[in-house]
Amino acid sequence: MKYITEYRDADLVKKTLKKIEKTISRPWTLMEICGGQTHAIVKHGLDQLLPEEVELVHGPGCPVCVTPLELIDKAMAIASQPDVIFTSYGDMLRVPGSNGDLFSIRARGGDVRVVYSPLDALKIAQDNPDKEVVFFAIGFETTAPANVMSVLQAQNLGLENYSILVSHVRVPPAIRAILGSPSNRVQGFLAAGHVNAVMGYWEYEPIAEEFQVPMAVTGFEPLDIAQGILTCVESLEKGEYVVENAYRRAVTKAGNQTAQKIIKQVFQECDRKWRGIGVIPGSGWCLRPAFQEFDAEKRFDVESIQSEESPVCISGLILQGLKKPHECPAFGTKCTPDHPLGATMVSDEGACAAYYHYRSHLTRQGIESS
Repeated sequence: MKYITEYRDADLVKKTLKKIEKTISRPWTLMEICGGQTHAIVKHGLDQLLPEEVELVHGPGCPVCVTPLELIDKAMAIASQPDVIFTSYGDMLRVPGSNGDLFSIRARGGDVRVVYSPLDALKIAQDNPDKEVVFFAIGFETTAPANVMSVLQAQNLGLENYSILVSHVRVPPAIRAILGSPSNRVQGFLAAGHVNAVMGYWEYEPIAEEFQVPMAVTGFEPLDIAQGILTCVESLEKGEYVVENAYRRAVTKAGNQTAQKIIKQVFQECDRKWRGIGVIPGSGWCLRPAFQEFDAEKRFDVESIQSEESPVCISGLILQGLKKPHECPAFGTKCTPDHPLGATMVSDEGACAAYYHYRSHLTRQGIESS
């Protein structure tokens, strides 16, 4: 299939890796922002094929993983109420809250449904006027346009039984938070192509210049990622700190300006708490005052819910690139996909899930016994 198979060509990937080997002269640490890239890297073994001077660390680019614990608890509180149909993407149902997950609410009789789009939730609201229908609006910039369109459509239709529980986060403030941390060791970034397809990469250039780190916008196939790594390494070796677009077939510098316009119409920037990391100023989106009637937190009066993270789970350190999943004492033992301690083991984009599925031998017990 055009634009897919050619980016999985093993010979082209090998040639690109060879170029990296010839270019590199010293160790460099790069972070891939997106969880989808993490899974591709681990699945295809790209990190093991790279020269040992290149270390890849995993960033906070999994929207399910960074959804804060109290948002999961708020979702569960809403879903438990009578006459509520709670809708969400499938992997959110298994993310552990303080006491169970959304699947456990459904097992107790709650009407919790998996949808593939917020517009599916909107249709459910139309078909069930006697029920309150809530959509769990999570994600980075990629999913924001569809979520705001559901709000605009609900307003146009006069639907009073539809609302969204918003947990939207933004990539540029997260990059700033990582680079500004005293413990940071990231020297270059692989930016997430689907985020940049919506937002462009103009916001990244001042960050690259301020912190003197190169960034490469990449896709999700092996060749995309290898090319992005090569681009970053070449920039680092030259002492250049620019943003390069290695995903030109899908991304432009300006991004999708129509999508950006409707996002700004419905959302405004706000501080947002990230699971395992804490509050990052200006890193989220929330509904503007004109759309407060669609805010599920306010509608169901759950704003005051606060929660404490598990002291055992180190997902916050993993999401900041400070630890690898197999360095967690609970990895593969107390924490598995069937019994997860944190969202990074649940999500299809979670780093812990990637290591569990493709590197299950790297449990703490296995490392200590080897």
